[in-house]
Amino acid sequence: MCRIFGHFDARVTPHELRTVSAAQRHGGPDSQARAVGPGWALGINRLAIMDPVGGRQPYRLGEHITVVFNGEIYNHAELRRRLVARGHRIADDCDGSVLPALYAEYGPAFTDHLDGMYAIAVMDLRQEPTLLLATDDLGMKPLYYQWDAYRRQLHFSSELPALLAFRDVRAAVWEPGLDEYLSTKTPFGEQTMFDGIQVLPPAATVRVNRSGGLRIHRRSVPADPEPSTGPGTSTDPAAAAERVRALLREETQRLLLADVPVAAITSGGLDSSLVSALAAEAADALHSFNIAYTGRWPGDERHFAREVAVRNGTRHHQVEIDPETFPDLLPDVVWHLGQPNADPITLSTYALFAAVRDAGFTVALTGDAADELFGGYDRIRAAVETPAGEDWITGYVDALAAVPAALRGELYTAEYRHYVAARGPASERIAGELAASGSGRMEALTAFEVGRRLPAYHLRRVDHLSMSASVEVRLPFCQPSVQRYARSLPAGLKIAPGRGKDVLYRAADGLLPRSVLDRPKQPFTLPITAMIAPGGALYGFARDVLSPAALRCQGLVEPARVDRLFDEQATRPSDRSALALWSLMIHQLWIEQFCAAPGRKADEAPALPGDGTAA
Repeated sequence: MCRIFGHFDARVTPHELRTVSAAQRHGGPDSQARAVGPGWALGINRLAIMDPVGGRQPYRLGEHITVVFNGEIYNHAELRRRLVARGHRIADDCDGSVLPALYAEYGPAFTDHLDGMYAIAVMDLRQEPTLLLATDDLGMKPLYYQWDAYRRQLHFSSELPALLAFRDVRAAVWEPGLDEYLSTKTPFGEQTMFDGIQVLPPAATVRVNRSGGLRIHRRSVPADPEPSTGPGTSTDPAAAAERVRALLREETQRLLLADVPVAAITSGGLDSSLVSALAAEAADALHSFNIAYTGRWPGDERHFAREVAVRNGTRHHQVEIDPETFPDLLPDVVWHLGQPNADPITLSTYALFAAVRDAGFTVALTGDAADELFGGYDRIRAAVETPAGEDWITGYVDALAAVPAALRGELYTAEYRHYVAARGPASERIAGELAASGSGRMEALTAFEVGRRLPAYHLRRVDHLSMSASVEVRLPFCQPSVQRYARSLPAGLKIAPGRGKDVLYRAADGLLPRSVLDRPKQPFTLPITAMIAPGGALYGFARDVLSPAALRCQGLVEPARVDRLFDEQATRPSDRSALALWSLMIHQLWIEQFCAAPGRKADEAPALPGDGTAA
């Protein structure tokens, strides 16, 4: 696991390359290196997971193929045997060391042979100098870039703050961004909150050279198998549950392989608890981690996580953070994410992975992606259960939002409201995509959740906040065998009356305490409705950040309406007002950290978090 960066045909100084590297050194503290040639450069910050002594990047094959790589290749041993049999010499046992030879054998189609999570950059000098970039099928490892079509120059990096450290990459606000963000909690798709800066989509292969410019190819992901019918097949609940459990057991235990200590995150909910239980079957004295908050707060799950730990025999770590420290943590959380994410769990995630690293662990398993694949969200269940002929799309789309559509209209200034209406609100575009999908309701919802929301909302968040503490996260639910089987299952095996993920609950039966299996579903998040209250640290901090002067400076949100939100939250606290205030606060913090402000030029790189050195 690493951080990568580089350019093609841009004007980049050695100092810039060092600055970019420093901005994401937290994701690769073990070594830093660069390869530089006429009109190109590739850089690497390494977090050593496999073969810490070997695996030195950039990888090279002769004088003409240079590779840098972020991620994990789980089938590297099989690939190594195959490549050695074809005459290649591979120097060590690091997973990424197979990549140059694999590329030499198969060219851009080398990704067809990879099982893992990755963002890869290849510089091929065999003919016309060509840069190739590739992302994994789910987008687990982000890669951000700016392509200047006029100058035909490319800059790229694993994190947005690092990309902005290039002199020619400007931190300019993308004007539709606020509406996109409040409509979905973070921008979906390839556009970021910065004008002119994109993120590569999942399953993308990019070729850049002087003759052809930049060309993005979306690879076809292997189709989901068609479910069979009859007893003992994927439509039989017991057989499907057994198959899900077998696949998850195999993938979870395969993902335990590492040359550094591996732990598990156990929230106390179904998904992470099941991953922890399956990992504990194979791991010797597995360590598990849960996060909670000092004081008494709604939704505390620590006792569920403790029960899971006792049942599985893990060495459990209860991490506890003080809400009074949240104002000090939030700027760093926003900085590491690079763009706004309105889920309050970002703060807890940041603190949790710092504790995991402090305890001596470099790899952690999580239960992310189960809700998307198995229909776990209430909004999915409500949409599926809406009677035929009735509108299921409007409610589903509004449930995605940080701020409901009606309240967004009240918050925007007249100018911004008119701009959004003329362009078309983000919510209307999503509704149109779902209406035009042409597939069944469950298939359309899963395709949207997995293809659009999961990479942007979950995977980038998990990547950036875990790597802020130099921790690699591995996700068994994202493994191809699990996701393909999950997507083959009919809606009736996922959505049961009153609950989602029915087949997953069946798969977990006998592995988890009844208290976890029988409890109502609860989002893994921060209890901000209770925490944003007069007299609390978060309430005062939000008041300061969302001052009328700051809001007037941006001209997007009406200060008077935000004041009324604070009054509502103080007198009649609700999830609606609390999340709206939280979301606006995060957006304002992002504006202040990254974009033009008094005393800073628009093209000046943002400061690193903390004391001005790399985290």
